[in-house]
Amino acid sequence: MWQAILESPERIVFKEVEKPALSADEVLIKVKRIGICGSDIKAYYGKHPYIKCPITQGHEFSGLIVGKGKEVKKFAIDDRVTVRPQLVCGQCSPCRQGNYHICNELRVIGCQADGAAREYMNIPQSLVIKLPKGMSYEEGAMVEPVAVAVHATGKAGRIRGRKVLVLGAGTIGNLTAQVAKARGAKSVMITDLSDDRLHVARECGVDWALNASQADLADCLEKNFGPDKADVIVECVGEEKTINQAIELARKGSDIIVVGVFDEKPQVDIGLVQDRELRLIGSLMYKDEDYRGALKLIQSKRVKLKPLMSSTFSFREYPEAYKFIEKSKDKVMKVFIKF
Repeated sequence: MWQAILESPERIVFKEVEKPALSADEVLIKVKRIGICGSDIKAYYGKHPYIKCPITQGHEFSGLIVGKGKEVKKFAIDDRVTVRPQLVCGQCSPCRQGNYHICNELRVIGCQADGAAREYMNIPQSLVIKLPKGMSYEEGAMVEPVAVAVHATGKAGRIRGRKVLVLGAGTIGNLTAQVAKARGAKSVMITDLSDDRLHVARECGVDWALNASQADLADCLEKNFGPDKADVIVECVGEEKTINQAIELARKGSDIIVVGVFDEKPQVDIGLVQDRELRLIGSLMYKDEDYRGALKLIQSKRVKLKPLMSSTFSFREYPEAYKFIEKSKDKVMKVFIKF
């Protein structure tokens, strides 16, 4: 089979390797679609703090089961599936407490372990999730980012009836805003510097989509949310400016959910965090229940994915996909690799 390897920043090579052998509890998946996310882009340019080359990318993906080990009972040949890409130890303190998504030895498929940028993958059946009938491979590959949004909104506790501000209207920010709406948020505001991304957010039903370079966010918050401003702020950019903006905009005693990946260590105004008794809450990934919740939201059409699907490239066009993303800048949302 063929495998794409990010050998060094901005250098993808294709190698012919042996098709993987199966252990008793694994399934063999023929990869169909791979979604390229913001973390992949940072890794491609050598800027992701936790992903190092060489690596086979691809942690958002879907495919078809074409083989299975003798102990696999839950799945059948030709099942269409997606995968929760978390390899964990099961023994450390977080794992013992049920927080395997932040395992001390966590390896994410496509980030610290080889991912889906290959024709076939052998995956433990415990990580495999069957796609509902009628769900496309593109939708299946987007279960992962929707699950990120489900987990992030869950970190805020109750969402129903609350006012939510999302900083960053990329794919994760957009989906976070949509999931907040789907979970009953009273109103949701999203900000970005890209009018194209804000247009997509409006198309997806977000209440207010504001260009942060053209509007006074403090005034807009008070105008649209009232004097109590946002109940929850979600940072989905991963930059010093936006995390400090979140701290400055937060009302006393409120929550800030940190979802963005920071490629540089930010200087943060901890003095305001202390003075206003703010809660900074990290949100890394997801659990199995977040994946199941994401599937339900997609299947019920309570989140809109079509407006986020920008373009599709063939497997051999992997490098061209990154060039397209770089050229298109903020006009692009989700780009897929197709086998």
